[in-house]
Amino acid sequence: KTLGAPTEPQRRGWPAIQAGRHVLIAAPTGSGKTLAAFLSAIDGLLRQGLEGKLVDATQVLYVSPLKALSNDIQRNLELPLRGIQDELLPLALPAVEIRTFVRTGDTPAKERQAMVRRPPHIVVTTPESLYILLTSPRGRAMLSTVRTVIVDEIHAIDVEMAVVAGL
Repeated sequence: KTLGAPTEPQRRGWPAIQAGRHVLIAAPTGSGKTLAAFLSAIDGLLRQGLEGKLVDATQVLYVSPLKALSNDIQRNLELPLRGIQDELLPLALPAVEIRTFVRTGDTPAKERQAMVRRPPHIVVTTPESLYILLTSPRGRAMLSTVRTVIVDEIHAIDVEMAVVAGL
């Protein structure tokens, strides 16, 4: 309700995303590219939750070249996630907790350990932190359940890092 009508990149991207295809959305800043990917991923997580099948496993990985953008993304996810909860309540549907976590070089060790013990459904990270996750056995195990990878600002991602990360 609060996000308004879908933008053209969203309308055109959603069918391919929902079909499980690899999708590249190239459009101007502010056109809803990132939201297109996230809303589709959140829809899948929500459906699992409503069916009682949402487990503590990371299914969505968002990679941003900048720590500041990663933190902004997590804050921007709060609105639709809170909105979903607000819509479920009057429909007498069960609450579905979709957890997000930002993992950057600034993330305290205690929080990183908690993330591995109880994985969030959505991990927001930078290429450098992704590399660290992929080179540790516990990080690889946590990421082994990822089904959706969203790479933002792909032009700013180091090609060598993307190859190492398997993107």
